[in-house]
Amino acid sequence: MTSLAMETATFTQNPLDVLEEIVSANDWAFERASPEEMVVEISGRWCNYRMFFFWQDEVSAMQFSCQYDIRVPHNRRAAIFELLAVVNERLWLGHFDVDTEETTPMFRQTTLLRGAQGASTEQLEDLVEIALSECERFYPAFQFVIWGGKSPGEAVSAAILDTAGEA
Repeated sequence: MTSLAMETATFTQNPLDVLEEIVSANDWAFERASPEEMVVEISGRWCNYRMFFFWQDEVSAMQFSCQYDIRVPHNRRAAIFELLAVVNERLWLGHFDVDTEETTPMFRQTTLLRGAQGASTEQLEDLVEIALSECERFYPAFQFVIWGGKSPGEAVSAAILDTAGEA
């Protein structure tokens, strides 16, 4: 395996500083536990969401997750894991996962910023907007599988309508 060894003196600004400004401008509740961690709570159309942002300066990467306010019962976990596969095929950015400790579905994405001066306001707004949009889009599918007893295929078909062609 080839290893690249180049020294770079690029300083990347902590994107959580910019995110704090975005969150404050939107009047969202948040907690900044440390310079590397931020938790934001927001109300969506279907449920409340908890967004977690973790900045890792050593690798200039920000990990982000947007967690649903629902739990997956033990007897529905296999169906939810199958749903994750179906849903993730439809995503272009990020992916859905289930937190193993809390058994809550979440949207996740990691953004690499090495070599950049930092993330722009627009990039961070897009990150949050895409996550919330995908969470809202697929929330009914998660509900149909967890509480409606539907198969993952049925749940996705019932929850969303992908349009084809032009109107």
